[in-house]
Amino acid sequence: MASDDHDPEYRPATRAIHPISLASRDFESLATPIYRGSTVLFDKLADVVDRRRNPEHYRYGLTGTPTARELALRIAALEGAHRSWLVPGGLAAISATYLATCKAGSHVLLPASAYPPNRELGDGLLSRFGIEVEQYDPLIGAGIAALIRPDTALIWCESPGSITMEIQDVPSIAAAAKPRGVPVALDNTYAAGVLFDAFAAGVDISLQALTKYVGGHSDMLLGSISVREPAMARTFGTTLEQLGMGVSPDDCALALRGLATLNIRLAALEQSTLEVAHWLKQRPEVKNMLHPAFPDCPGHEHWKRDFTGSASLFSIIFRDWSAAQVERFVDSLRLFKIGYSWGGVVSLVMAYPHLVRPTPEHGPRLVRLNIGLEHPADLIGDLEQAIMKANS
Repeated sequence: MASDDHDPEYRPATRAIHPISLASRDFESLATPIYRGSTVLFDKLADVVDRRRNPEHYRYGLTGTPTARELALRIAALEGAHRSWLVPGGLAAISATYLATCKAGSHVLLPASAYPPNRELGDGLLSRFGIEVEQYDPLIGAGIAALIRPDTALIWCESPGSITMEIQDVPSIAAAAKPRGVPVALDNTYAAGVLFDAFAAGVDISLQALTKYVGGHSDMLLGSISVREPAMARTFGTTLEQLGMGVSPDDCALALRGLATLNIRLAALEQSTLEVAHWLKQRPEVKNMLHPAFPDCPGHEHWKRDFTGSASLFSIIFRDWSAAQVERFVDSLRLFKIGYSWGGVVSLVMAYPHLVRPTPEHGPRLVRLNIGLEHPADLIGDLEQAIMKANS
């Protein structure tokens, strides 16, 4: 500020903006304060130049507020990262990763089981900039070495897959990429950054949609990018600053609140999900149980080796049901709400009539379930009545 002096003779319009006295700031709360603001104030002009030289200092609201940086520090600690950044959502984290690692002419490897908007980004916007995104079998493991080219700039992993739940051999993929100098990025949202140690597995970039388990209540949109090496941190820091990806301090506050209960929610969700999945597994209508903890799930052996638990998301494939039966089942559910996303307190269901994975025949019979915090017996009752209606 230019001066701390306030003239008591200022007119009302000025006094409303420049108060004569301020409340004491000697206050400490358990909750991180919500700092809303675009303009950051400096004590003197020389400080403006000094802060431009040091990116850790606050310069403008878009580059971070104490609320946002507190969340980023906690995500970094949770994942064991050198540095973490916040972006407006999971897809923003994916887009920023492409822009930080690729250029015109780059080649990228993406599992065929990846989050659909990631595939759409490769087929759409990125192709316009001369970036080639090639899909690969998510269960390829060390065999990915044969697909790496001199112009390969990035290898994506997503484990489990977004809909068909394949668990990838991430350590083998990372080991194949390392001697060729290709960074590996993992969408680690299913594991919430805690059920799978991305950096111990050799991953270079770990992403999360904090919208899901960290937020935990389906009421905010936020993503994170975490890296393990300082050189990669410098690349991402520059890229994100130039992209101008700002985040809402209110969403950051909701994520900070969600972090406090993340561990207990994940434990409760795992227990309820396993109870519901075991019941469904016994149903004659269910052909396959695509849950990482079940042997039916492709890559189950990798989950047993690499994960410390399972979460709330899984898919089932119905046996010999028609498209009309699948639709009737979904529409008959009462507690399960039809909607995208997952990780919140409300159970969700989604079907994919045009899905060609795991096969064109089975895809339309696949239904994805997210188990919330309702009592599992009530969820089982809801599933049972919907199955009966689909069978009638």
